[in-house]
Amino acid sequence: MTKKPQITAYFALIIIITWTIPHGVLQGQTQKRNGLKIERNLGEIIGIALPSAMITYGFISLNDNAIREFDHRVHQSLERNNRYWNTSVDDYMQFAPLVAVYTLKFCNVQGTNNLFDMTIMYGLTTIIAGSIVTTTKTMTARERPDNSNKRSFPSGHTETAFVSATFLHQEFKHKSVGYSIGAYSAAIFVAVARVYKNKHWVSDVVAGAGIGILSTKLVYWAYPHFRNKFDTPNQNFQNSNTFVFPGYSDGNFSLHLSHRF
Repeated sequence: MTKKPQITAYFALIIIITWTIPHGVLQGQTQKRNGLKIERNLGEIIGIALPSAMITYGFISLNDNAIREFDHRVHQSLERNNRYWNTSVDDYMQFAPLVAVYTLKFCNVQGTNNLFDMTIMYGLTTIIAGSIVTTTKTMTARERPDNSNKRSFPSGHTETAFVSATFLHQEFKHKSVGYSIGAYSAAIFVAVARVYKNKHWVSDVVAGAGIGILSTKLVYWAYPHFRNKFDTPNQNFQNSNTFVFPGYSDGNFSLHLSHRF
């Protein structure tokens, strides 16, 4: 019986893959077929509805209810069985899909967007998602399960991991579903690790994942409209091989350097 909450937690996180990846495959396969607009629209709706539901799930947990009770059951199970992880892999794994995106791009694997546009979209997404996470942490002041501070909800590591995973998914879903599976598997590992390291409740990582996915998808939807309407293309800038773009996660600003050799 003690393993049931842990198994359920894994199952809840795996749902992210089983809903999100089929959406990407569906959308990628139907974009070029004029007769399948309904299926394409359904895929787009699912792609927005799922992370929205995940965020809602997290916010519901801020009250005393069955979702919050589940958080405590998982925590108590880990504590009783001393199943906590002592690892820092999640600190690096959260960026693995991002590294994969630029590696594929620099190996001339054709993505959905050019290097300039995808870099701008990633930068915008990290600023938006990171700001949401940081503001929410301050407003909710939920204590971490290890009682280290009151910045538990939502999970910043998980948000960053799912921004990176969805970034890779958006750029290369048309090439192979394997890219999406690998990206979301890495992101789910980060989410599970945050719970098993006693740094977050399950609802924290579910909400963080939802914020990461939804922020990325909204930027990918809005940016082309904004660019087409207001931007004046600068061909020399777009063809540049070096970019420096901002990032923002869990209250920390960062600069990312991208150079194509």
